[in-house]
Amino acid sequence: MHTLPRLYAGAAAIAASLLAPHAAALPAPVDDTDALAALVNAYRAAPGACDGRPAVPTAALTPQAALARLRIGAGTFIESALERAGYPAEQAQAVYVTGPEDARAALTVLTQQYCKVFLSDAFSAIGSYREGNTWTVVLARPSPPLPSSTYPDWRDAGREILLEVNEARASARSCGDQSFPPAPPLAWNPALGDAALAHSRDMATRRYFSHRARDGSEAADRAARAGYGWRRVGENIAFGQRSPREAVEGWLDSPGHCANIMNRGFTEMGAAYGVTPERQSGIIYWTQVFGAPR
Repeated sequence: MHTLPRLYAGAAAIAASLLAPHAAALPAPVDDTDALAALVNAYRAAPGACDGRPAVPTAALTPQAALARLRIGAGTFIESALERAGYPAEQAQAVYVTGPEDARAALTVLTQQYCKVFLSDAFSAIGSYREGNTWTVVLARPSPPLPSSTYPDWRDAGREILLEVNEARASARSCGDQSFPPAPPLAWNPALGDAALAHSRDMATRRYFSHRARDGSEAADRAARAGYGWRRVGENIAFGQRSPREAVEGWLDSPGHCANIMNRGFTEMGAAYGVTPERQSGIIYWTQVFGAPR
C-alpha cells in the first residue's frame, strides 16, 4: 500500500483568461518590459478598493530581473523554477491574464481577480513579462540565508521530526474532512531513515521535487533498497522549511500529509534532510518515510 501525498511550499500559477474592460487611469512606465510590474507598484501605492472594500496602501515591491526572466508553463512548480533561475524563494506566486492589448488593461483585469494577492505583504519582489497577449506577474519573497554552514546530523534532525510526529499522534486530530483518533507512537527505523536521506539528498542535488526519483523509484522501492521489508509504506516530502518543526507543521496543515502522520497502520518512521550545494543560500529538502514491517 502506498500513500504518497505531496507538499508544495507556496502557491502555483493562477490563470485569468479574460478580456480587459476599460483601463484605470494609472501612470504609464517608460520601459515597456517592466510596464506591468511598475503599474502593480502604482496600484499598491493607491489601491482605492479591493473586493468592494477600502484598501490600505502597501509598500512598493522591488523589481527583480530573475523574476522577469522566469517562464512558467503548465504544471510548472514555481519555487523550483525560481531556484533553477538562481532566486531561491521562501514564498512565490504568479498570476497571468490572456487577452489585454496593453499593460494597463492587463492590470485592470488582474486587480479585479487578484487584488488581495497584489496588496499582500507576504511578497517583497516583483517581475513581469509579456508573451503575445499573455501578461504574467511573478511575486516573491526570497529565502533568508541559512543560519550557518553547519547543520545538525541528519539523524538528529530526523529524530526531532519523530518527536514532533509522536506528539501530534498523541491527540485526536482532523486532517481535512477526516477525523483521526490518537495513534500509538512511531518507532525510529534506521533503514527508513536511510531511505529518507537518500531521497532528500537526491532531490537537493538534482534540483527536483517529487515522490518519483530521477531513477524512476518510488518510496516503496527506496525502502526496499535500504533493506526494509515492508507491508505498508508512506512518504511525506517538503522543501524550504528551515527546521524539523516547520516541516512537521507544514505536513500537519496539509490533509494528505496529516493523514499519513495520523495513520495507525504505520508503526515505524525514518526522516532526513538534504541541502542544495549552495549551503549559505541553499534549499533544504525534507523526506519522511513511514512503514509497517512484514
